[in-house]
Amino acid sequence: MKIASFNINNINKRLPNLLAWLAEADPDVVCLQELKAADSQFPETAIADAGYRAVWRGQKTWNGVAILSKGAEPLLTRTSLPGDPGDIQSRYIEAAVQGVLIASIYLPNGNPQPGPKFDYKLAWFDRLIAHAASLKATRAPIVLAGDYNVVPTDFDIYPTKSWAKDALLQPKSRAAFRRLLDDGWTDAIRKLHPKEPMYTYWDYKRERWPRNAGLRLDHFLLNATAARRLETGGVDRAVRGEVGASDHAPAWIVLKDRRR
Repeated sequence: MKIASFNINNINKRLPNLLAWLAEADPDVVCLQELKAADSQFPETAIADAGYRAVWRGQKTWNGVAILSKGAEPLLTRTSLPGDPGDIQSRYIEAAVQGVLIASIYLPNGNPQPGPKFDYKLAWFDRLIAHAASLKATRAPIVLAGDYNVVPTDFDIYPTKSWAKDALLQPKSRAAFRRLLDDGWTDAIRKLHPKEPMYTYWDYKRERWPRNAGLRLDHFLLNATAARRLETGGVDRAVRGEVGASDHAPAWIVLKDRRR
């Protein structure tokens, strides 16, 4: 099973880019973030014509997450992260696809920090950690995929000091991500590529794409059952260089079939 994660940064604006990538990369499952579209604006027909069924939770102007599944209907299990009934931001969706429980995650950015947005980021992280712990009770393979808005280490960003005060690199952000790893979740892309930065995001400003001034923000965290099936993975970097591209490139992993 090939599972991809792609912060599309406005699904309707970048629909041609998305459809072209789907046709070329042929993933079985895709986790999308930053739909920037209300539920009624999700391009369900175009996605279906490309061969994918979908579940989504949109939000006008900002946020929004979705899970696409090739052929099979994703079985929706959750449309929000538990722990705060008052949180109305569309940042988490979860579905079962062919025996694998998959979440599409768009963690809060947290800027400017310090301040209420950073506090919300850390609180959201705490809720994710708690929910992830509850999911571990099942023996099913679990994949928590998406834009975590965290640069885990200095190896995951180009050499620079210009991001030093950004919420993505703060010690508390990194510590929260580390708590997930310490709780037994595997950072799939880093496990597969321990000696390469594997950037997934290049800001539109300051020639960062031409300079390869990238950050690794998009991650796959796997429970032990899924990690045993991890075969390969990577980043489709070239997608970032296309006309009208998102500022993220799709990342992907492949899980071995259980029979293998």
